[in-house]
Amino acid sequence: MAAATATATAAEEEARLLRLEEQAEHGGGGAWEYLSLARRLRARRPAPVLRLGLSLLNDASARSRFVSMHAEWTLYEQVAVAAMDCQRLDVAKDCIGILSKQFPGSARVGRLEALLFEAKGDWAEAERAYALILETNPFDQIVHKRKIAIAKAQGDMSLAVDYLNKYLELFMADHDAWRELAEIYVSLQMYKQAAFCYEELILAQPTIPLYHLAYAEVLYTLGGLENLQTAKKYYASTIQLTGGKNTRALFGVCLCSAAISQLTKGRNKEEESSELQSLAAEALMKDYKRRAPSMEALVAGMLKNMKLS
Repeated sequence: MAAATATATAAEEEARLLRLEEQAEHGGGGAWEYLSLARRLRARRPAPVLRLGLSLLNDASARSRFVSMHAEWTLYEQVAVAAMDCQRLDVAKDCIGILSKQFPGSARVGRLEALLFEAKGDWAEAERAYALILETNPFDQIVHKRKIAIAKAQGDMSLAVDYLNKYLELFMADHDAWRELAEIYVSLQMYKQAAFCYEELILAQPTIPLYHLAYAEVLYTLGGLENLQTAKKYYASTIQLTGGKNTRALFGVCLCSAAISQLTKGRNKEEESSELQSLAAEALMKDYKRRAPSMEALVAGMLKNMKLS
């Protein structure tokens, strides 16, 4: 109930943001309200933010009516980030310069300066700027994330893995980071390491079916009887968590059952030939009959070749 309410509220806020954007873009006012809401929602809409933000910064009388002195510096920061997204690096440089004069030695401004180096593609300078910030505050989470982003931007996945592992030593509860590391490991075909990441995610958030499914697929890829048996269990838990509506998990149960049967060559047949695979095969046929009847015969043939139908 709470999750549904939160989703509805988020949708309403997003709709309000779009209405304010259209209103402000057509001269109907509300620019400052729009920019404030965009910041609060962390909405990445760089083009309108840049246009409306610059119009406020360039109109002193309008700015004084809506923006406090403290909020004005926040607006400079918001415009600088939007300008970098739009590759208006001249605007970003001017905004950061003003902030740097107002807040000399600020780590927050230092991050903006490093982001500008990133926007220019000057990775070495960005790395040096971030290193200076970490010397003062080694637990700056944003800076650690930017270092990971730089490694990925350069296509250096091994370095990204190193940075992510160091990051997770400091911020072990960051589930998004565990998932990102798992996906990089999969892209590098380091499946055992990816499996460990998904194990951590399942321990932390056991009711999210995506993690069960990803873990099962990694184990299936690794192969071997023990991995296949465990993969089958996690495909089954995905089916349970999704109310039987995950097609990939249904296929996964069938594929694991067929692979286990091949490996055991009839041994432990009674144990392995549980009704789970039969139910999965039946559910698949019903699903394809309803959604894609043209594929029904193909799926039936595939299941028959697996000796599951």
